[in-house]
Amino acid sequence: MTAQPSRPIPATIAAVVRDGHVLLVRRANPPDQGRWAFPGGKIEAGERLEDATARELFEECGVRAQALQVFDAVDVFDHDDSGALRRHYILVAVLCRWQSGEPVAGDDALDARWVSLA
Repeated sequence: MTAQPSRPIPATIAAVVRDGHVLLVRRANPPDQGRWAFPGGKIEAGERLEDATARELFEECGVRAQALQVFDAVDVFDHDDSGALRRHYILVAVLCRWQSGEPVAGDDALDARWVSLA
């Protein structure tokens, strides 16, 4: 029997747009292993949302950006092969202004790159 998660896990995702391109990473770990997504990760206890966004962005792909504003929040449910809920994430999407750095896969990313909005 799979234990039910005790509570949702707060996390942040950074939407960084620069010169008509958006920064994406290819996830290295479940639940979205191998998929392209906004960079981000878990918010630590006592950490401000803006600080978590900037930290996770830098750890995951080496880019520094200023967190500007929250623009969405979404639920992500991670189920095991039998369909039981393993984890429930609440992802807070934050619009960010690029400051420096070029994307390099690190931490939880297989790849990182600027992708044309077109």
